[in-house]
Amino acid sequence: MKEQLFIGSAVAIVTPFTDKGVDYQTLEELIEFQIKGGSDAIVVCGTTGEASTMPDDEHIAVIKFVVEKTNKRVPVIAGAGSNDTRHAIELSKAAEAVGADAILSVTPYYNKATQKGLYGHFKLIADNIKIPMILYNVPSRTNSNLDVDTIKALSGIDNIIAIKECNLGQIGDVVNVCGEDFTVYSGDDNAILPVLSLGGKGVISVMANIIPQDTHNMVMKFIQGDINGAIKLQLHTLNLIKALFSEVNPIPIKAAVKLLGFKAGQCRMPLTELSDNNLELLRTEMKAYGLI
Repeated sequence: MKEQLFIGSAVAIVTPFTDKGVDYQTLEELIEFQIKGGSDAIVVCGTTGEASTMPDDEHIAVIKFVVEKTNKRVPVIAGAGSNDTRHAIELSKAAEAVGADAILSVTPYYNKATQKGLYGHFKLIADNIKIPMILYNVPSRTNSNLDVDTIKALSGIDNIIAIKECNLGQIGDVVNVCGEDFTVYSGDDNAILPVLSLGGKGVISVMANIIPQDTHNMVMKFIQGDINGAIKLQLHTLNLIKALFSEVNPIPIKAAVKLLGFKAGQCRMPLTELSDNNLELLRTEMKAYGLI
């Protein structure tokens, strides 16, 4: 059996920035908030962490910092994707070297590789590291979909253990063909329950940045058989989720983290601040949820 890295909720943690770089003091505060709040793993330097605007040295320094501050209390999963296979291998090896428990590797964007190319890309990365690897399929951002047959083939590689799947329409087929030895996580906060109902084991979550306990509880209630409790939690989050995705992620979630009182800083360009109208919507929904 393959290792199951976590069951429950992994937070796709934001990266707090200042004008000079990463705000490591706030990042440590966010790590502690997540662990105390019940997050089952931390995903660092993913989409929500703005890895696409981080130079490699900063990217790896942030992974190293999170590994050290987490200190094995929960698994640390490092975003290490690229549309350049050589670059993805370098990032993945560097993440492994600084102690990441696993990597999250996104489907190459812009290049529009064939399924043969996608298989070769992920296989080469996996062959160059020993730690587990989670595939990340997010067609809305990459304009590329990992087809079910390709996921099935990749699941046969020993250290490719899971997928963060954002293509809801193929999740049932992925679970069917890959079997229980391969873990499926929801990549969308508004689809946690549908994914769990099809055999998924959790979520890699944006909203967990501000509601870690509820996100964890939603998954665990379902797994432990409290289906109605899980449904109530999912339905309770929907208006908040709409506000958190009123603009492209991570613009709203960074604003939400600041509304909680953390010094998360601004998103890096070309991402901008949340508009006044959407900030008011976010504030309203966070008040309704009881967060502020």
